[in-house]
Amino acid sequence: MPSPLPGSSRGSSRPLADASLRNCLAPAKLNLFLHITGRRPDGYHALQTVFQLLDWGDLLHFTRRDDGVIARKTDVPGVSEADDLVVRAARLLQSTTGSPLGVNIEIDKILPMGAGLGGGSSDAATTLLVLNRLWGVDLSREALQDLALKLGADVPFFIFGHNAFAEGVGETLQAVDLPKRFFLVVSPAVHVPTAAIFSEKALTRDSKVLTITDFLAQHSSDADWPDSFGRNDMQAVVVEKYAEVAQVLEWFSDLSPARMTGSGASVFAAFRSKAEAEMAQAKLPASWKSTVTESLDSHPLFAFAS
Repeated sequence: MPSPLPGSSRGSSRPLADASLRNCLAPAKLNLFLHITGRRPDGYHALQTVFQLLDWGDLLHFTRRDDGVIARKTDVPGVSEADDLVVRAARLLQSTTGSPLGVNIEIDKILPMGAGLGGGSSDAATTLLVLNRLWGVDLSREALQDLALKLGADVPFFIFGHNAFAEGVGETLQAVDLPKRFFLVVSPAVHVPTAAIFSEKALTRDSKVLTITDFLAQHSSDADWPDSFGRNDMQAVVVEKYAEVAQVLEWFSDLSPARMTGSGASVFAAFRSKAEAEMAQAKLPASWKSTVTESLDSHPLFAFAS
């Protein structure tokens, strides 16, 4: 049996009295800007970004099992159970802590895949947070973030649980206070593979390294936000390869400043009120998938780790 991680109270902790937790939100994220500043010796790209949490995402449902079996009870098109990040997250937590418990996981998949919204990463983080409570293993937030990095570069952010200025591969995080916003998010019907975009020769990889002070000094409530700071270095490459993303950005050009999030394909614009965002949404072509959502200051399951 593996040794417990620092921050674990295995042996003294008890599972949550309730055997299930339902309607657990795995919130989406936006990259308010995304600069690629170089390539690391390990082959990963060094980046700087600000992550914004949204009050919109997948809903996950968990039922504890006493037999140690981890089972996904919902089919996810194109993702096998063994490859699903929620299953991998549960098995990683189980093997790390030596918990004898298992879980049934159901997923209401709301966020489109390959959209730059962090859906799979957020699902994995929600799984770690919920099972930390449901199994009673009580790992610290820092220990959960260390585990999360083994699952993907964005997963630690969702464990961190606050809007954040991020560096490294996205795992070095500093909390930032962001203004309350409403976002119109448009998701073209294309799947953009992150790894393929990172491998493109045309990708900018030498953006100037900035500081959190640079961002805070220029970030404001200006009407032209998000264009008030930075850019998404991946956007030009994605636009060249995916005409659908280019069409959405072009549509926004006459209405409101907009930007692609992550490696795409989703495009977002920010508004001061829900009414303004919904007025813009009403003008969209009927065939485009979109949502109006509100910013969050912290993850809804933040209290599940300490």
